[in-house]
Amino acid sequence: MERVTEPVARDVTVRRFAAGDSVDELTALLHRAYADHAAAGRAFFASYQSVQDTAHRLGAGECWVACRGTELVGSVTVAAPYTMPAGYPVPAGAGSFWQLAVDPTYRGTGLGQRLLALAEERVADLGARAVVIDTSADAVELVGWYRRRGYQPIGRWRWDVTNYESVVLLKDLVGVGRKR
Repeated sequence: MERVTEPVARDVTVRRFAAGDSVDELTALLHRAYADHAAAGRAFFASYQSVQDTAHRLGAGECWVACRGTELVGSVTVAAPYTMPAGYPVPAGAGSFWQLAVDPTYRGTGLGQRLLALAEERVADLGARAVVIDTSADAVELVGWYRRRGYQPIGRWRWDVTNYESVVLLKDLVGVGRKR
């Protein structure tokens, strides 16, 4: 597929994942979106998870999808508050998002930023005052992307489904969302 170069605007719609949507297509999108990390030796769970894993993960929160026509081009799943495992460095009541994914042909179009803003807004609207995420500490470009958007490192974590140490990032959401 040819890379999309124009900014994503009115031709991409973002909506909640619906009962008739395909978990298979969502899984394929996640695999495409995280393939560069896998090629770099970072086994992000989304790069290899099964369709059943995708269904389980999207069922743990609100899954939002970005579509251009009938083509699935992006996704993010949010929840707040979100309970992390014991020992995970997170303030009580924080929300989170995961599986933030943009089809590689849509990178650089603003879609990732649009999905990130939606995730932050939804987490805030669900009542959280902060959002916590994590990503591979070795994904320097991705960590930098989040830091430029206000996320600050607060700790480290190691998931049993990845082959790397994660940096845990936190952003204060006071003033974000429609209810604030």
